[in-house]
Amino acid sequence: MSAPQIQGRGSSWAEAFLEMMSVERAAAKNTLTAYTRDLTDAAGFLTGRDRDLADASAEDVEAYFVSLSERGLSPATASRRRASVRQFYRFVLGEDWRADDPSRRVEAPKKGRSLPKVLSRAEVDRLIAAAGAKDGAQGLRLGCMVELAYASGLRISELTGLTLSALARDPAYLIVKGKGGKERLAPLNDAARTAVKAYLQVRPGFLPKGDKANPWLFASRGKEGRLTPRRFAQLLDEVAADAGIDPARVSPHVLRHAFATHLLEGGADLRVVQTLLGHADIGTTQIYTHVAGDHLAQVVATKHPLAKKP
Repeated sequence: MSAPQIQGRGSSWAEAFLEMMSVERAAAKNTLTAYTRDLTDAAGFLTGRDRDLADASAEDVEAYFVSLSERGLSPATASRRRASVRQFYRFVLGEDWRADDPSRRVEAPKKGRSLPKVLSRAEVDRLIAAAGAKDGAQGLRLGCMVELAYASGLRISELTGLTLSALARDPAYLIVKGKGGKERLAPLNDAARTAVKAYLQVRPGFLPKGDKANPWLFASRGKEGRLTPRRFAQLLDEVAADAGIDPARVSPHVLRHAFATHLLEGGADLRVVQTLLGHADIGTTQIYTHVAGDHLAQVVATKHPLAKKP
């Protein structure tokens, strides 16, 4: 794994770190790209202080962490960049390339976990209907993608990375390779399976010229040979507007949130939802109980006989 734009001895250290994450930790391509971006950003800041990743002091790292907030980055992005730098220096310390960890003394600001954006069931229905209403093959493909994302709780990388062979025999479940290369079963309801069958009839029209062996379910004539996550997000924004929903409230990940929240609202066990989402830590799944709980509390407040005014 290369570490572009990182100068000095820190460049080879960053390259070794990324190689370790790829080989030993089986980090996904998107994860490695994020680490590269984060370390490149830190290295660029340190260059302005006549330092690099290899010789940065605790004061340098502290100044970099402070700059993340001052630059107006989102809390999530700033938090991830701090975490990347910390993990890098823990690796360096473990390799005995440095006798100290310059990031250790810097305390990360506490960041509360925000509740995920969630669409109501009626809004999801409108979104699916608006996607299917698009003209011809485009509508069948987009409708299929929205149905699959909502029915299975797929991450956007998992959705766009589906192969044709994964759905060729009309399965009731998908075998999905998620974060860290871990496999899990993702359910397919009747609506999603019907949408897949309809889309497969028009899929040949999306194949790159002369590429009949294209392996991707959602093939595209773009250079990657498949629809990209960015393009799907753009199409989803258009569909949200068509459905009368603010596009700011809709994203591929919001469909995954809706999948989890609606399952819990329907009485699903938290452990089952954890398994379906592929969460290693149930604490990550528990955030959906707050969202579902808010909905249930509202139902009780508005529908229970004793809640009604005389």
